[in-house]
Amino acid sequence: MVGNSKTLNNEIKKGLYLVSTPIGNLGDVTLRAIEILKNSNYILCEDTRISKNLFKKYGINSKFLSYHKFNERKNLSKIIELLNSNLIISLISDAGTPNISDPGTLLIKECIKNNIAIRPIPGPSAVTSAISISGFSEKFFFYGFFPEKLKDLNEDLHSLSQINFSIVFFISSKKFNKIIPLLKKNFEGRKLLICREMTKFYEEFIRADINNLKEFNKELKGELTIVISEKKNIKKSSQKLSESDKMNIRQMINKLSIKEITNLMISKNKISKKEIYNYCLKIKNEK
Repeated sequence: MVGNSKTLNNEIKKGLYLVSTPIGNLGDVTLRAIEILKNSNYILCEDTRISKNLFKKYGINSKFLSYHKFNERKNLSKIIELLNSNLIISLISDAGTPNISDPGTLLIKECIKNNIAIRPIPGPSAVTSAISISGFSEKFFFYGFFPEKLKDLNEDLHSLSQINFSIVFFISSKKFNKIIPLLKKNFEGRKLLICREMTKFYEEFIRADINNLKEFNKELKGELTIVISEKKNIKKSSQKLSESDKMNIRQMINKLSIKEITNLMISKNKISKKEIYNYCLKIKNEK
């Protein structure tokens, strides 16, 4: 079990740190995140241009390396070599917690294989931020980004619709209007929360019933975090036995078994088995 990131002599332990960074407002960074980043020999950045804003604000002067989905495999051996040299290396994404729909999985697996210590530095996350204000079930399933192919998208949405948890996913604002018909098809009767520009100046939260969801005339900007409410189990109300139903049962009671009568009545009406069975017993007891 990994303990505190510092040793007894107050030195930060060597290894890979997954450091959570703000999802918008730079004031949301933790004190510990700043400390780790300042003491890192190298910081792996998804987009160095974005990361420089954070570094400048908090006086972080550590060396940084570009690390994104297009070069993570190419740079893997070099980073492992650096980690094996007993260096402190931090991995950050453009926003939020690293390796959540961002590069990092390959590096983490390789570190595990090489017995290199990996430590999380908790902090901001668009997923938990959206869930916390949704008002939906605290039990949730996080999907990430949807596939590009329509067939795969349809299959995934159908599978997700069977889950009785809140569902969180990311989507580009440019693609959101295109999936509205699919959301209506698969998540009828459920509610939805759209989060955009969270923690930023133009932060916006849009709540809607999926059944009434309409395409946006004006294109939403940025990356959206979407939360769909849990599946509601709607109990179908059963009909009561009508007088004609009771008459039919009385006519059949001496010819058929109670089980046969029950099956016959259910096939024609939305009446509970229990109600039919109890009425049959009542007639039997009257005799």
